[in-house]
Amino acid sequence: MTSTRGFAQHTGYRGYRSFDYLRPGADYRDFEWTSEIDRLPLYDLGLDEAQAERAENLLQGNLVISLHDHPQVFPLDMSLAVEYGRTGRFPVGFEGLSFSGLDVVFDNLAGPTGCIMSHYSWTWADVAYDIGHRLADLSHQDYVRIVRSVADIRAIQGSGHLGWVLALEAASMIDNDLDRLDVLYGWGVRQMGLVYNESNLLGGGLKEYSDGGLTRFGHRAVRRMNQLGISIDLSHAGDRTSIDAIAASEVPVMITHAGARGVWPSERMKPDHVLRALAESGGLLGIEAAPNSTMAPEHPGHTIESVMRHFEYCVELMGIDYVTFGPDTLYADHGKIHTEFAALFGSTIASPVPASGVDPRSRVGVENVSAAKAEHCAGMENPTECFRNAIGWLVKHGYSDLDILKVIGGNTMRVLEQSWL
Repeated sequence: MTSTRGFAQHTGYRGYRSFDYLRPGADYRDFEWTSEIDRLPLYDLGLDEAQAERAENLLQGNLVISLHDHPQVFPLDMSLAVEYGRTGRFPVGFEGLSFSGLDVVFDNLAGPTGCIMSHYSWTWADVAYDIGHRLADLSHQDYVRIVRSVADIRAIQGSGHLGWVLALEAASMIDNDLDRLDVLYGWGVRQMGLVYNESNLLGGGLKEYSDGGLTRFGHRAVRRMNQLGISIDLSHAGDRTSIDAIAASEVPVMITHAGARGVWPSERMKPDHVLRALAESGGLLGIEAAPNSTMAPEHPGHTIESVMRHFEYCVELMGIDYVTFGPDTLYADHGKIHTEFAALFGSTIASPVPASGVDPRSRVGVENVSAAKAEHCAGMENPTECFRNAIGWLVKHGYSDLDILKVIGGNTMRVLEQSWL
């Protein structure tokens, strides 16, 4: 089957939609949902016929892994986003994903937008509901297959099904109970961030003016995650905590969704010394594409061109064996999600601000770009189009098949083979 855009569809998808086993509006709060297909016009990369054919063959014939996404569907009316977040029941964009060409997606669930028990998310109860509802939904369909091992990933490629890795962006919910990591692993979680922006018992977050580094408890948590086989993510950790965790881990760690501070001077981006340390330890960086994140002064607005500016900078700095894509996308107006939840959390969206590790002088030349906030990242707006367009861009810009295969899945497999049991 093909979509209206002519995209090939996974043969394993048979039309299931989230919570088909329940009655919408009776058993759960129903919303008018954002469309998974054709929400925005198709982005034109300007590929010729031969380039387009090569790109599609690379997408369909090889292992493709998204290192970080939130592949769920939000309400069409984003003023209801917080109410939606408090329901604890978040539909997956199965149909949209079936056209993505992805073999495996790292699902970071509701993330900080899951606020059932607390306005600030990341409570143990919130995370338990989030994982439980997702597993219940996935258990009622046969298109998605839960991934718990490298062998599961190998088995999924070419099957017509989609591999699904449960992941979390923070370990805040374990409080001071190390054994909760074992529980999360038992539920299927295979990747976890240590910190989400604000400091917790494990270490310092990137929002803090001063990052005290990985705590003693944080060191114990890193060791336990290594023992269990949970990949460590440092995307929202502070710079010192990141360096400490890279050194403390016995296996390579990941920064699953970020970019280079050398391109865009935001605390959300990573400085060169952290990126070098990550590569020297054998770790992996996933390039982010959420709106207003991986921006670049030479590319006004936020498009695939600014994302790939970060990609090329990081490849030159780290080497192509240590970079992939963690788009951090979903099916919704992502920019409005930021607006709605920023007020709830008392936070701001990633923008050039003089936070810890960011030289205010480096803001020169970026004000005009940041003044007009992007509603989405053109060309990498949702999980359906991200890797198709990333591969097309790489083909257009002369990358070899070998290098493309590394950055769309091969590099991720290398790290998982070392960090998963």
